[in-house]
Amino acid sequence: MTAALSAERERRVVWVLAGIQFMHILDFVLMMPLGPQLMRLFTLTPRDFGILVSVYMFAAAVSGVAASAFADRFDRRTLLLGLLLGFVVALAATAAAPSFATLILAHAGAGAFGGVMGMQVHAYLGDTIPDGRRGWATGIVMSAFAVASVVGVPTGLLLAAAVSWRLPFALLALVALGLFVLAAQVLPSIQAHLEAGRAERIFATYGRVLAQANHRRAFLLVALTTFASFSIVPYIAPYMVRNVGIAESQIPLMYLVGGTTTFFTSRWIGRQVDLRGKLRVYRWVALASLLPIVAMTQLPPVPLWVAIGVGVLFMSLISGRLVPTMAIMNAAAAPGLRGSFLSLSGAVQQTSAGCAALAAGVIIGHGPGGELTHYGWIGALGVLFTLAAVAWARRIHAVS
Repeated sequence: MTAALSAERERRVVWVLAGIQFMHILDFVLMMPLGPQLMRLFTLTPRDFGILVSVYMFAAAVSGVAASAFADRFDRRTLLLGLLLGFVVALAATAAAPSFATLILAHAGAGAFGGVMGMQVHAYLGDTIPDGRRGWATGIVMSAFAVASVVGVPTGLLLAAAVSWRLPFALLALVALGLFVLAAQVLPSIQAHLEAGRAERIFATYGRVLAQANHRRAFLLVALTTFASFSIVPYIAPYMVRNVGIAESQIPLMYLVGGTTTFFTSRWIGRQVDLRGKLRVYRWVALASLLPIVAMTQLPPVPLWVAIGVGVLFMSLISGRLVPTMAIMNAAAAPGLRGSFLSLSGAVQQTSAGCAALAAGVIIGHGPGGELTHYGWIGALGVLFTLAAVAWARRIHAVS
């Protein structure tokens, strides 16, 4: 059941939700292109960097499991605002972290709040936007990744190069605080789901979510899709610098062009979901992503324009396949359990991403000249997991 909103109010809600999604995505994705700088400043190995990236996701997974037990017992607005405020505090702690160890702890705190917050954005969307327009709304919310790449990552990298890696996170905390004030004014109260949630003991929610085979099948889909992506994504910037020969100062340009393209392709893919169906679009985009997966992980030293072209294709299709994935997940959720289902789904997604980053960190090595080795093996894993996800997706049924 969705809340009835005017067209204007609906648009404002969707854009505020996209802004919240932008905040937590930027916090996460900014760490990855900062990889060359952080690895140099802290003398990190690929495995150390994998730990820094994965700790965010594992923290998000743990908090996601906890949140799945109580997410449907609170007003959606109250829960989302509380998570956003905690996220602001974690961002400030990240900016102030005095050492690598404290940076890991602060980044884990951001993951604990941000991961659940991201899933609650989709739960809120599912309870406010009718199914016929949910693909459009999901496309806008998921385009937050592109905006983070277009605006946030290049700006953050330039600020980090000019002043310090701490400055982007401090500014992000201030922007997130402003968004908290705006969200408190725009987001309506959502309580239609509370009646069912309050009638049960808290841990009984886990049983209800996991008892449904369709939910379990959906969890496996998101795990396969996520592993295929996040075994590759954290190491793109280090690989481009150390293997392809792109200068650190040119990395912002790659994210700017790739993110700009992805902003438009994500919205276009969202509309295709509404017109042609979630499963069909998922198959098309996932299969199309196989080419850039192989190209990215096998890329030799090439001119800048070639590297950017491969990066654009990779970002557009990897980000694009998340749009039908989230539409499938939203439709697979039983309406009274959507918040708990998506929180638990977020935990599965984050665990898969963390395992992927750690596994890649173990497989990837250093060559004698400092270049990364065995990145092509990671690409092969990405292809295998993508094909498995495409084969599995047809087993998931829409119920809402």
